[in-house]
Amino acid sequence: MTRSLAVVTGAAGDIGRAIARRLAEGHDRVALLDIDAAAVSAAIDHLGGGDRFLPVVCDVTDEQSLAAMARVLAEAGQVKTLVNNAGAARAVSLHDTDASIWRQDLALNLEAAFLTFRALEEPLKESRGALVNIASVNGMAVFGHPAYSAAKAGLIHFTKLVAVEYGKFGIRANAVAPGTVRTQAWEARAAANPQVFEEVKRWYALRRIATADDVANAVHFLAGDQAAAITGVCLPVDCGLTAGQAELAHTFSQSDHY
Repeated sequence: MTRSLAVVTGAAGDIGRAIARRLAEGHDRVALLDIDAAAVSAAIDHLGGGDRFLPVVCDVTDEQSLAAMARVLAEAGQVKTLVNNAGAARAVSLHDTDASIWRQDLALNLEAAFLTFRALEEPLKESRGALVNIASVNGMAVFGHPAYSAAKAGLIHFTKLVAVEYGKFGIRANAVAPGTVRTQAWEARAAANPQVFEEVKRWYALRRIATADDVANAVHFLAGDQAAAITGVCLPVDCGLTAGQAELAHTFSQSDHY
């Protein structure tokens, strides 16, 4: 019997590892894709090692690297779930964004998801599988990092494109949009301002920020049978950030209930 396979890009980071761990519950194997061989090996050690987790070194912005990845996975099992998690943000403002940064951020955060999906399109058709793109609240409103944010907005629309065009093959496509998550990407900001995570909580309805496990739980749901009738949606995992801000509601309403 062919083993079911989940594929997670950018899998060496905190969110990627959490997603891989959660998807291991519903798949025979999880392939961890990352451009950094040492980091992906360390991620698998962190997950406990074993045959359940397959390291694959891959540059998701390069078509040849992705083609080689697809050949490796064809030998490893039947791709049932693809999670496009790879991403990074560079310049924090338009003023600081040059043409190179703009292109790099769009390549990694948007084009790579398209290329990876196309590389695994046929096995996903065969398995009537699930695509989950890791977007961001930055793709829904302005929170800085403009090139990254524009790419994430495009990723949300790309999710809908797949849902509509590939639904006839049984492929479901959804996105998850995390808010602030304490990951390695935040460490420089936390070093500059040790109170940054406490300060940011005021903007979240739940007065906390999401964890990597919160994101992984949403991915697990959208990839699984309980979400069999859900496609084309973007699910914010943001502790209420995009729902609105209590401080702003208080200012507008002058009600102490906010």
